[in-house]
Amino acid sequence: MSQELMNTLQQAFEQNVIDIENYKKEGRKAVGCYCLYSPVELIVAADAIPLPLCGTKNDPVAAAEEVLPRNLCPLIKSSFGFAALDSCPFFRFSDMIVADTTCDGKKKMFELMQDYKKVHVLQLPQNQNLGTSLAPWRAEVETMKKEIETLTGVTITTAKIHEAMDLLNRERDAKKALMDLAAMKPSPIKGSEIITILFKVGFLADKEKGIRLMSTMVDHYTEKARNGESPYTEKTPRILISGVPMGVGSDKVARILEESGANVVGFENCTGYKQVFTVEKTDDPMDVLARRYLSIPCSVMSPNQGRLDLLDRMVRDFKVNGVLDLTWQACHTYNVESYSVEKHLRDKHNLPLLHLETDYSDSDTEQLRVRIQAFLEML
Repeated sequence: MSQELMNTLQQAFEQNVIDIENYKKEGRKAVGCYCLYSPVELIVAADAIPLPLCGTKNDPVAAAEEVLPRNLCPLIKSSFGFAALDSCPFFRFSDMIVADTTCDGKKKMFELMQDYKKVHVLQLPQNQNLGTSLAPWRAEVETMKKEIETLTGVTITTAKIHEAMDLLNRERDAKKALMDLAAMKPSPIKGSEIITILFKVGFLADKEKGIRLMSTMVDHYTEKARNGESPYTEKTPRILISGVPMGVGSDKVARILEESGANVVGFENCTGYKQVFTVEKTDDPMDVLARRYLSIPCSVMSPNQGRLDLLDRMVRDFKVNGVLDLTWQACHTYNVESYSVEKHLRDKHNLPLLHLETDYSDSDTEQLRVRIQAFLEML
């Protein structure tokens, strides 16, 4: 990324904190979200500000471990630590938290988070069978709608939801266009750059500004590709990262891959390609939202065929040579599911997979580097 674009992105990120403060002075509410399953359209339809809150830094983990077990997922500990330390401006800005039961560790942590902030927990079904799961899940989404209406004093109408759908579909299209740059061979963009852009744009209260920024980035990298500019060659190993979410601060595996000579071309996770979908407008938007968000292929779902289908598409579209499946320590659903993912990729695509389990600290960096470099040499 050019220094000029990096500066523009950083300035927008820093200005965003001031923007949110001003919006809140005007009476707008902010709603923090911890997972992709939270229907953001309802927040936007109430003219509230949606803020992503999943912890991606190791700094707050020690504070969290004064309350939470040490052998718990670092994402959970980081999220709780930010709340306990009051060190995240976006958590502080949030007037309400929308959380969901994507794992046992999270749902118990959210009980403790109630001491710091109002938390509304969506009780997520554990399978995507519409006959058994859609009705209770829609009831959860309806309850979330009422909670946001109570918080904001705004009645969320069908028309407002449709407007929110249009805006968020355009935002998701912009994210997809950014991530799809890496499908070029060789890729004009690094995976670490994709992580940084998506992470910082995700916090912007002004979504139109975020869409414009991503469009500018896409134009910049498309021009580089036209000019034959790339940090890689046709022979650079193209690696897809699968598994748990990543962000700035929890991206050490992506960085090690790039330092070891790989091209990270995609992220099959909820901070990457899992958030690429379109919500269709109908006369019953609550039904559409319930159906679309329920279909997200997280490992909490059993079975989880949607994840394998997504991997099939990404392996093909991004011309992948190997897959690195990442699991945070104590994330049992992704850890168990790695076996099925490896078998599927081997049997259907004859692709090798490296499964790594780690946390947010740098203590195992060199061990990871040795395993990653051996994997790349095998390719």
